[in-house]
Amino acid sequence: MSKVSPHSKAIGVSVDSKPDGGLELSKATCLTAPKLWRWRELSMRGEAAAEEEDWRTLAMLAGACAILGLTAWGMDTADVAPAWLPMGLYLAAMLAGGWDAFQDAREGLPKGELDIHFLMLAVAVGAACIGAWAEGALLLFLFSFSGALEHFALYRTRREINSLFDAAPKTALRVDASGSEHQIPVSQVQVGHILSVKPGGLFPVDAEVIEGKTAADESNLTGEANPVAKLQGDPVFSGTLNLWGAVHVRATKLAGESALQKVIRLIQEAQHLKAPSQRFTDRFGTGYTVGILGLTALMFFVWWLGFGIPAFTNTELGFSAFYRAMTLLVVASPCALVISIPSAILASIAWGARHGVLFRGGAAIEKLAEVNLVALDKTGTLTTGEMEVDCIESFPPGREDEALELAYSLESHGSHPIGRAIQKYAKAQGAHQRKIDDFEAMSGQGVQGRAGDALCVLGRRELLEAGPLAEWIQSVPEPSQEFVENWIFEGDLIARILLRDQIRLESAATLEALRGLGVRTVMLTGDRRAAAESVGSQIGIDEIRAALSPEGKVSVIREYTEAGYKVAMVGDGVNDAPCLAAAYVSVAMGARGSDAALEQSEVVLMKDRIENFLAAVSLSNRARAIIRQNLAIALGTVILMAGAAILGWIPLSIGVFAHEGSTVVVCLNSLRLLFKSNKE
Repeated sequence: MSKVSPHSKAIGVSVDSKPDGGLELSKATCLTAPKLWRWRELSMRGEAAAEEEDWRTLAMLAGACAILGLTAWGMDTADVAPAWLPMGLYLAAMLAGGWDAFQDAREGLPKGELDIHFLMLAVAVGAACIGAWAEGALLLFLFSFSGALEHFALYRTRREINSLFDAAPKTALRVDASGSEHQIPVSQVQVGHILSVKPGGLFPVDAEVIEGKTAADESNLTGEANPVAKLQGDPVFSGTLNLWGAVHVRATKLAGESALQKVIRLIQEAQHLKAPSQRFTDRFGTGYTVGILGLTALMFFVWWLGFGIPAFTNTELGFSAFYRAMTLLVVASPCALVISIPSAILASIAWGARHGVLFRGGAAIEKLAEVNLVALDKTGTLTTGEMEVDCIESFPPGREDEALELAYSLESHGSHPIGRAIQKYAKAQGAHQRKIDDFEAMSGQGVQGRAGDALCVLGRRELLEAGPLAEWIQSVPEPSQEFVENWIFEGDLIARILLRDQIRLESAATLEALRGLGVRTVMLTGDRRAAAESVGSQIGIDEIRAALSPEGKVSVIREYTEAGYKVAMVGDGVNDAPCLAAAYVSVAMGARGSDAALEQSEVVLMKDRIENFLAAVSLSNRARAIIRQNLAIALGTVILMAGAAILGWIPLSIGVFAHEGSTVVVCLNSLRLLFKSNKE
C-alpha cells in the first residue's frame, strides 16, 4: 500500500511505504531516469557527420548566393548589362540562398506547419515582386549564412562530445584456458572472460586486474590526465588507456554496461531534454508565424488605406506599404530567439562532457544556477572515499583471519567505499570467499546473509546495541574519531574492522569558494557525530547533520526545502539515492559510482573530485548569463526593429542586417561557452 507524503508535491518526490516498514522514494528527475537499468551500446557518429555535411553545404550555398548577388549588384549599379541579366543573376542567387529554407518549408507545409523558413521565403518573394531584388538576395544570403553558422556551432558541440566516443574499443584479446590469445569483437566479451591488455592498448570493457600491474589514463572518462595506478584487484574501465604494463584482467561488465557506454547514453539523452527557458522559445512556431503574417497583412492595409501610403511604389516621401510590410515581416521573425537557448545549452553540455561534468539535459544546467544550499555526503564526497583497513580486532583475539574472510564474502556484493576497502585488503591478504546466500543490504545499517545455516552480519555498532549483545557492546570502547568501525558477527564470532578515510585536499577550498557564491554548505552523514565533526572542523563546513539514516537525510533535505532553500545533494552511493531523489538538483560523484545514485542524478561529476562541483556551478551560472544575454539580444532586436519598421524609419536592407546579424551574434555568444576556461 502506498502512502504519499504531504510534502511530496512541493519537492516532486513520491514516498511509498513498504511492507517491511521501510520507505521507497522516487522522483522523475529527467526522462532518462526510468531507462538507466537497460544499458546498450550507443553511438552519435551519424549525427555529427550529418551536422558537418549540413554546415558545409549551407556555407557553399551561401557563398554561391553572395557571388551571384554581388555580381548582379555590380552590373545593376554600373548599368553595364541589359536589365534581364542582373535580374537572372539575382534570381539564381535567391535560389542558392533559399534552397535550404525551401526544403524545410516544403516538408512543413503539408503538415500545416509555418515556420521561420516560410517567412524568409515569403519576404524574399515579396521583395522580388516590388523590384527589391538586391534586398531579397541579401536576406537569403544572410539567412543561409546564419544557418551555416548555426549548424557549425552544433557540429563543434558534437565534435567535442565525440572525442569521448573515439575511445570506445572495438576488439579484445581473450585468453583461453590454455593461455592462448584470440582477438574477438568487444560485443562478444562475457562477464568472467580473461582478457590480455598490452601497453598502449585500450581496456575493452570494465574489468578487474588479476595479473600484472600498470597505470591507466582515464582522462576520456574523468577529464583528468593524471595516470592512475592499477594493481591486482583494482578496477579498470572500458576505453581507458593502459600506459605501460602488460596485464590480464577479468571482465566484470558487458561492453554495453560499461562506464563509458553509460556516459555516451546520458550525453545523447541530455541533448534532447529541454531547459525550462527553452520551452518559452518553443512557443514561436506555427502560431507565432500565422500571427506575424496576420499583423503584416493588417499593417499593409493600415498604411495603404488608413494613411494613404502608396501600396507598391516607393516615393521620395517614403517607402510603400508593401515594402514596409516586408521589412516588418523580416524583423519580427524570431530566428535569433529560437536558437538563443538550445545553442547555449548544447555548448554547455559539450564543455561539461569534455571537462568531466555531465549534465542530463538543459533543466539541470538552469536549476544548478539557482541552488543556494549544497548538502554533501561525507564518505566519498568530502573525503576520498577510498578507505583503508587499519586493523581487525576479534573478541576474544585469534579469529581475525576468519572475520576477514566473512567480511570479504559479505562485501563482495557491494560498491560502498567501506566494502571496496575490505575487498582490497582481503585480496592483498589472500583471504578466501565463502558462499553467501540470502544476501540483503540493510539500508544505512549494513549487510547480512547466510553462510550455510548461520546468519552472518556486517554493519554498524547500532546493530549490536539493538540486539542481545547490547549490554556487552557497552564495555567495548569506541575507536578514536579518525576511525570508522564495522562489526562482524556469526554465531560465536564477534569482531570489528577499523578503517580510516582521508579528507580530500580540495574540500576546504571548494567549500570556501561556494560560500563566496552565497551557497550554504551542509554535511549529511550516517557516521557518528564525533567523526563527522572531526572532518567538518578541518574543512570548514557550515553545518553538520550526523548519524542519519537514508530516511533521516531525506527529512533534512525536506526541512531545508520547506525553509525556502534550493537544495543540491551531492553523493555517490546506494544509500544516497533517496536523498538525491528528494533534492532540487541531484549530483552524483563519479560515473563509476553506483547505478542507484546515477539513476537519480541530474548532474554526474565524472571525476571523483569535489571541486568539479564548483566547476559545474560556475558553468551553470555562465550558461544562465549567456542565455539571458541571448534573449535580450534577440527580443531587443525584434522589438526595436519592429517599432522602426512600423514607423517607416528603416529600409528592408537594414532590417535584414539587424535580423540576421542578431542570429549570428547569438550563435557566436553561445560558442563562447565551448572555450570557457576551467579556472573561471
